[in-house]
Amino acid sequence: MEIDAVTALRRDEWNRMGELSRSGSLTGAQADELIERYQSAASDLSALRTATGDSAEAVWLSVQVANARRKLTHTRRNPLVLLRELVIEQLPAALYSVRWWTLGAAVFTILVGVLVYLLHQQNPELLSFYGSQAQLEQYAEDDFVNYYSEYSESAFAAKVFTNNAFIAAQAIILGITGLFPVYALMQNAVALGTSAAVLGHVGHLDAFFLWIAPHGLLELTMIFVAAGTGLALFWAMIAPGNMPRVDAIGYAGRRLVIVAIGTTVFLFLSGLIEGFITRQDWPWAIKIGIGAIALASYLAYSLVLGRRAYRAGHDGDLTEHDAGYRNLYAG
Repeated sequence: MEIDAVTALRRDEWNRMGELSRSGSLTGAQADELIERYQSAASDLSALRTATGDSAEAVWLSVQVANARRKLTHTRRNPLVLLRELVIEQLPAALYSVRWWTLGAAVFTILVGVLVYLLHQQNPELLSFYGSQAQLEQYAEDDFVNYYSEYSESAFAAKVFTNNAFIAAQAIILGITGLFPVYALMQNAVALGTSAAVLGHVGHLDAFFLWIAPHGLLELTMIFVAAGTGLALFWAMIAPGNMPRVDAIGYAGRRLVIVAIGTTVFLFLSGLIEGFITRQDWPWAIKIGIGAIALASYLAYSLVLGRRAYRAGHDGDLTEHDAGYRNLYAG
């Protein structure tokens, strides 16, 4: 089949089908015309693919045919059904699909944080760069704890949520660079390790863990998720597997958007805990217990429900109807 000849012969018909597909409403005659042109274009598409494979013309026509089919078969879906699909299927499956990247980000952060702490323990003179002994004691005994009551509960919760959401968004959006997620994890790990070293130096290492644990269990986990998802996007570009690189990045990018929704929700929850729970004069077992329950809820959602959704065929990507034309790949 001569592509140029077929295109020249059918282009006006295909364009007319596209115009009808984009129309807000159709008369009875227009609907009949769209059906007729859709059937004709579908036959043309089949012939083009048989003769030329996934040529540019075939891909373009497939989009037009898909739009026409959507126009003919489109029905409004209940927003509650769409929300259910997002919450029960797409989001947990997306979080589950990046579980190993999340674990890698967590291990990396813990290792760097521990190394920074041990470095300061072995070389206590490094602490002099952060201030005098009196200033270090002031930080460990007052500033570190007072930080959590510096603002009102609601204002502090909003402040930490905004800050953490911004960091997570950067790690996700700039993940394709492969550098920013590592930089964000490194910066976070060094800050944690240094703070632990300062408090440990003046004999208050217990305060470091007690004051961070209630909100930090979930907060840090979501930073790991964000950085891991960003790195997964970078890896899709480096090693696309049996997909063309553009398709692999597109797939990872669509899943990335779903994960971003999840990190925002759970970071909001950790912000509430940090603003309203951490500062309270309650037994530490209660405050840390609340943080542990929040973390356990996320793990159950992403690993248990996510595993079930993943095994059911969901992967956090859009449905084929919404994602558009996809190529088929061997392997």
